[in-house]
Amino acid sequence: MPDLKHAVNATGLADILERVLDKGIVIAGDIKIQIADIDLLTIKIRLLVASVDKAMEMGINWWQEDPYLSIKAKESEQQIIHEDLQGRIERLEAMNQLSK
Repeated sequence: MPDLKHAVNATGLADILERVLDKGIVIAGDIKIQIADIDLLTIKIRLLVASVDKAMEMGINWWQEDPYLSIKAKESEQQIIHEDLQGRIERLEAMNQLSK
């Protein structure tokens, strides 16, 4: 039986993945639908593949501010909502006292 050889071995794939995550890679594309020179729909697609460290080095850290992805951001958002509601309650109670 003949020896089967793979085109990319595991270390080669690991090296490629490490290089992509270390340097980052950007894939960009636009989809535009138009009729008679009138744009009906434009979709801009941008994909960045990089490690978290590299993304943060580039100033990309949106996941830290997203309450669906970060407990810290969710707690901060809940604190702001709580303070807002507390202020509304105090204003309503003050208005109620004035109307008596």
